[in-house]
Amino acid sequence: MASKATPSDLTITPRDRRFGRGAATGRWWLGGDPVGSTMYDALSVTFPKGEAFFVESVRAFRDGAPPRLAAEIKAFTTQEVMHSREHVQFNRRAVEAGYDMSALERRVDERLEIVKSRPPIVNLAATMALEHFTAILAHQLLGNPRHLAGADPESAALWRWHSIEEIEHKGVAYDTWLHATRGWPRGKRWKVKAKVMLYVTRNFVVDRAHGTLKLLAQDGITGPRAWARLFWFSFVRPGMMRKILGAWFAFFLPGFHPWKHDDRALIARAERELSYAG
Repeated sequence: MASKATPSDLTITPRDRRFGRGAATGRWWLGGDPVGSTMYDALSVTFPKGEAFFVESVRAFRDGAPPRLAAEIKAFTTQEVMHSREHVQFNRRAVEAGYDMSALERRVDERLEIVKSRPPIVNLAATMALEHFTAILAHQLLGNPRHLAGADPESAALWRWHSIEEIEHKGVAYDTWLHATRGWPRGKRWKVKAKVMLYVTRNFVVDRAHGTLKLLAQDGITGPRAWARLFWFSFVRPGMMRKILGAWFAFFLPGFHPWKHDDRALIARAERELSYAG
């Protein structure tokens, strides 16, 4: 069953955009800041294969879904495929700027190998948890211009475009989970999703820190200095990780649904800005 918390007038619209074609991206494309630039670079490495995993996990439960949810899964799939395509290009530009991303890519492969060995319903739960992560990061990124202040225009446009669609389809994996577990007792459903979110959170934080530090080391920024600068960027200024804590915690509350917080106003504003920039 699709959750009643999903807005009845929501439309998931794939926006076929391309960014940075034929242009070089500076090594420190985020306002000349190596920490911010490499943090987003490290996150981007996860998207091509990670979003393919999301698509597989959700589509495994498409059969028998209500027509509206089935249509949303189809639109979700189209959006994620385009996200993967654009992040392949973004990652290629990071390599062209001089970064060796191979160690980060191997870590993504290792994580996915572990998760894919689990039953399909666990893969769906992991996707649901990670989609919540991406949606709250997207909300913060669009809501606070400080996060991309001074960024290369094409790179900033890519991240804003991606964020628009992450917010727009933020309920799809969750509604698919509700449909797939419709016969489960409420307590079992909460226990599984909570355990998976805690596991996903640990790996997300550890892997993003690991990836960022690996790239910073290629710039000669290592040891306590690297850790301190990463902590400052993540939790102080602009403080993305600190600012999403409340939204992350909401996932564990009774009656949670991603669309309990309707943030489509951010989508409308960001679309206007992207249209103007384009």
